[in-house]
Amino acid sequence: MAADPSFVVGIIGNVISILVFASPIATFRRIVRNGSTEDFRWLPYVTTLLSTSLWTFYGLLKPGGLLVVTVNGAGAALEAAYVTLYLIYAPRETKAKMRKLVLAVNVGFLAAVVVVTLAALHGGVRLLAVGVLCAALTIGMYAAPLGAMRTVVKTRSVEYMPFSLSFFLFLNGGVWSVYSVLVKDYFIGVPNAVGFVLGTAQLVLYMAYRKATPPPRKEDDDGDGEAGDEEEGLAQLMTGQAVEMAQRRARLHKGLSLPKPSGAPLSSSPRDGLGSIIKSMSATPVELHSVLHQHGHGRGHGRFEPVKKDDDVEADE
Repeated sequence: MAADPSFVVGIIGNVISILVFASPIATFRRIVRNGSTEDFRWLPYVTTLLSTSLWTFYGLLKPGGLLVVTVNGAGAALEAAYVTLYLIYAPRETKAKMRKLVLAVNVGFLAAVVVVTLAALHGGVRLLAVGVLCAALTIGMYAAPLGAMRTVVKTRSVEYMPFSLSFFLFLNGGVWSVYSVLVKDYFIGVPNAVGFVLGTAQLVLYMAYRKATPPPRKEDDDGDGEAGDEEEGLAQLMTGQAVEMAQRRARLHKGLSLPKPSGAPLSSSPRDGLGSIIKSMSATPVELHSVLHQHGHGRGHGRFEPVKKDDDVEADE
């Protein structure tokens, strides 16, 4: 007797999804070994725990929903373990904030959904209400990688979008989309079709940008050069003032007259150079931006010219 195609596809979907749920195990081994959560984010585990818990409840309500219960039950157990470990090793402030959210979402909200569904809703309305809630939450979770896709296009680098994650998103969405068609379940089909499309888009982006070279740094808003040029220009300005101050002191010791810049009054003391440096270091970002553009005016694209050497200065005299 031939096996039911939907059962076979569902088993394959179970295996793939459980592998995805198990992927953070290496992360939590590191957390336990180091005794710290470091910079790992905790919100994805809380939301995934809610999603798998709701899908487990949906599978219990749905006739023939055994495979939905098994995969999401296993996922909920793993996510509960991740959340517990994070609560154990998180810093005190993070732990307090996370505990409040877990109690509100994974306990309070989930319990409210179960109680209202069982007490106030009847028949097919129960499945409809829980199915819509599960589908909306899953679509939101599948849409989360859109930020990574935008980063790939902007930086022309796939560093922040691992191939394995994109591939399993594509595979998981595809398998469960096929399963939904076989069992005629749109609540499973719609969010996983969205996941399949987004997974495909991520794979296309990965193939397009995996060998691409990052673009040069963007120009600033005024089109006067790269944003980094301002920092470089500030460093040149301060260095130039220090060199000029040293040159003036050397000429004073030699009995030489100080060069007089055209169209500018002569400084009364070599300490003026030091004052300029201190003023530059204490200026606000807006003031520094203004200084940079004033010094760059007339020299092309707001860039600083190299400081003249002693020979060049004497030649100018």
